[in-house]
Amino acid sequence: MIKSLFSIVKGVLIIIPFIINNNVCAQNKGTFSGGLESNFNYFVRDTLIGANDIPQYDHLLYGAESWLDLKYKYGTWEFGVRFDMFNNSNLKDPKSTYSDQGIGNWYVKKKIKKLEITGGHFYDQIGAGTIFRAYEERALFVENSIYGIRLKYDINDNWTAKIFTGRQKYLFGTYPAVIRGANIEGFFTIGKDNPVSIAPGIGFINRTHDDKTISKLVNIVKNYLPEDQTAPVYNTCLGTVYSNISYNSWSLYFESSYKSPEMFKNPFLDKLELTGDTTKGKYVKEAGSVIYTSLGYAKNKLGVTAEFKRTENFDFRTDPTLLVNHGLINFIPPMNRLNTYTLTARYSPATQLLSEKAYQLDIKYAFSRKLTFNVNFSNISNLDDNLLYREIFTEILYKKGRKWRLVTGLQYQNYNQPVYEKEGTEMLIAYTPYLDFLFKLSRKKSINIEAQYMHTKQDFGSWLNVFLEFSSAPHWSFEASGMYNIKPSEKAPKDKNNKLLSILYPSLGLTYTNGPNRYSLRYVKQVEGVVCSGGVCRLEPAFSGIKMNITSRF
Repeated sequence: MIKSLFSIVKGVLIIIPFIINNNVCAQNKGTFSGGLESNFNYFVRDTLIGANDIPQYDHLLYGAESWLDLKYKYGTWEFGVRFDMFNNSNLKDPKSTYSDQGIGNWYVKKKIKKLEITGGHFYDQIGAGTIFRAYEERALFVENSIYGIRLKYDINDNWTAKIFTGRQKYLFGTYPAVIRGANIEGFFTIGKDNPVSIAPGIGFINRTHDDKTISKLVNIVKNYLPEDQTAPVYNTCLGTVYSNISYNSWSLYFESSYKSPEMFKNPFLDKLELTGDTTKGKYVKEAGSVIYTSLGYAKNKLGVTAEFKRTENFDFRTDPTLLVNHGLINFIPPMNRLNTYTLTARYSPATQLLSEKAYQLDIKYAFSRKLTFNVNFSNISNLDDNLLYREIFTEILYKKGRKWRLVTGLQYQNYNQPVYEKEGTEMLIAYTPYLDFLFKLSRKKSINIEAQYMHTKQDFGSWLNVFLEFSSAPHWSFEASGMYNIKPSEKAPKDKNNKLLSILYPSLGLTYTNGPNRYSLRYVKQVEGVVCSGGVCRLEPAFSGIKMNITSRF
């Protein structure tokens, strides 16, 4: 009761600066801004596609999530607060339900000459994020801001230093581990004519476990065979050095990171306990490392980017017993093309934190203002050179003035489904040609047609997807799509007689935009699949029902 009362008082105190003087903004003494995002889902049971046997389909029927952001800036002061609400939501766990509400984020920021002070929740990262990244990705239920204190100091116009300490947010509280970090980065040039620009940085992170977490780890490994038993450590340290170097048409980024030995779970190792229990997954204590580099060239009509990454034992969490996307402190950049079309993005590789060796090459050439060609090749394996993912993606873009635009190409994929999704599957091979045609009927009206065909003998089999959108700027857009399992495999849904079903997954949607407000209403039937954002992925079950989304900015 006392804790709940404290949370309410805290929220009121945070909001006070927004309401004590309604005339402040009008007098140009400050700026007030905010935003709202709300999702409403109505669940329609469909046993054929597997949209059943969770509370929302069985009896709750309805779920919602909402986030209301408020920000106020006055001189060198900045205040922010966010109200979060979850009602029968399946966002936290797609196979369960979650309901709660409260102050999900708040902060106070003050700039005193060269020093910036932030207290409350804050987002940040060091370098590319390999040792630390606090960020939000609502679609994946990732919200790992730091609840604590951060100090940033401008050494001069080109160099900045920062230190922070706190605990990672989880729901409306925090995980117990204490996280602290420091970072210095800057910028300088060498030479006068065609100078070389260099932006170096160095960062440090330390995480300290609490007694309860240490006891939990000790109890886990005490039943291991003696040669497999290891002692957990309270403190884990990470360091990184990085730099961005630019010269004429060339740019180079590199980062090298190290993690001191700590306990983590390796799901690919067999565990043998003294009790005779043999299962997959064993806790080990190892050091970790990440090497990431990117080389780019852009001049005239040609653009080339080459990337390389090597990751070993870099699963870094507030608690090593957490799974999937929970408690991650760092972020390792993905090494595959971020595809946008429904079928080309159906199989996306999640970043492997323990063993990954990957490279990617992207080439884009503009033959003219009308015609552009792009080819991308990516290859991901583990450190034993076992293939995890390979993709060859080609794209041709042709523009006919402002009247119409055509995008077409072909994607080839190897996707190690047993590693990325679930055991009992096999390496997936897919060929996906696609076409995207945009035609402008007038200055404000346009029609967009997308078509993709995926040929594969694995997973659910081959697919055909067609998407149609009509837009009338600046307010209305209507969309209709159908994803059809045109040649189902043995893993596809079956009827009562065990006969394979070629199921159509339709979608109808209407969107209305009025200034900063956007309203979207869609009927959706969606197949089971992986949802990814920047290499962070999770397996989503099938969905059947109605989705409504409202966003507003003010």
